Amino acid sequence: MSRSSAPQQVRLGIAGVGAIGKHHARTILSGAVPGCVLAAVCDIDPSKLEAFPGIPAFGSSDEMIQSGLIDAILISTPHYSHTTIGISALGAGLHVLVEKPVSVHKADAKKLIAAHKSKRQVFAVMFNQRTDPRFLKIRSMVQSGELGTIRRIQWTVTDWFRSRAYYESSDWRATWAGEGGGVLLNQCAHNIDLFQWIFGMPRRVRAVCQIGLHHEIEVEDDVTAIFEYDNKTTAVLVTSSGEAPGLNRLEISGERGLLTLEKDQFTFLRNEVETSAHSRSTNEGYLTPNVWKVEIPITGRGEQHAGILRNFTNAILKGEALIAPAREGIHSVELINAMLLSSFRDKTVKIPVSPTEYQTLLQKLISQSSAEKRVVPYSGSTANYLNS
Repeated sequence: MSRSSAPQQVRLGIAGVGAIGKHHARTILSGAVPGCVLAAVCDIDPSKLEAFPGIPAFGSSDEMIQSGLIDAILISTPHYSHTTIGISALGAGLHVLVEKPVSVHKADAKKLIAAHKSKRQVFAVMFNQRTDPRFLKIRSMVQSGELGTIRRIQWTVTDWFRSRAYYESSDWRATWAGEGGGVLLNQCAHNIDLFQWIFGMPRRVRAVCQIGLHHEIEVEDDVTAIFEYDNKTTAVLVTSSGEAPGLNRLEISGERGLLTLEKDQFTFLRNEVETSAHSRSTNEGYLTPNVWKVEIPITGRGEQHAGILRNFTNAILKGEALIAPAREGIHSVELINAMLLSSFRDKTVKIPVSPTEYQTLLQKLISQSSAEKRVVPYSGSTANYLNS
């Protein structure tokens, strides 16, 4: 594709065609992403490439990047290689879409983002839950001031259940050296991105990250964290990959009311007057403010992965604004690093996190690892994995 002429289509190569990479490939092959064609795939496991007969296949990302067959790359490899493959692809002039997380730790995320030097190159991250109309509405309500000053946020996200079979399905999962973390970096990374996207970054983090509480793994699978903001807003995030049945409930308490989201129940209890004004009144006795119950009708979950792929393609072909620019991916990485650092150091961690301090901790965890990973190839359904 000539960079000087208006492109008609995007030739996409997918690096890593495991469960999620194969899912993205099927989305493109189905025609669900107009203007995007699957031009190549690569994986270090030759058996995974057999699922794509007739499509050029490579044993390494470098070979695919240098092949001249692709204009853009979707990186869906194990986490650490997001940084190295992303830097190589950006250096070769390709557009880049990277699966979450952008990187394992803040230092790597900064290197990757710094490699994006040309405005002509589109660089995005697969934060598909940003397409969910529920979270789009919540973000709009928070940023417009509809809820007033936010005082308390509580998000319980324990519907990320993963079985033993999931963790044993590959040698890199649930290890410090292979994955770099557990439920925070893998499953809950979506919610943590939404958290900072909607509410912004806190200034202080205190967390308890339980290591292998529910599974025989060396990384965290159960977390409780407290976030503090400079305006005295507080937030609690609870997540687990070992609870069933899990819960996904978000509560936002503001001066103008209480917003709750649980599954498809989206409710806003709107105060007649702001709580601070009501509490200062001398003639209201012990009464709470009058409220209006507002049901907010929202259906569906949005376009999800296909929506991000369409947006990425349209950004290349038509200059469409990105839903999830890759530079924003560093924020969720920093929050995850802060939670793990807080737990291991048994202290409150200030944001911004020191990249060096966290990287040093991670390297120590890797060097101390004595886990011998049992790998059992998984051939069952991935529906829960892809739809959670």
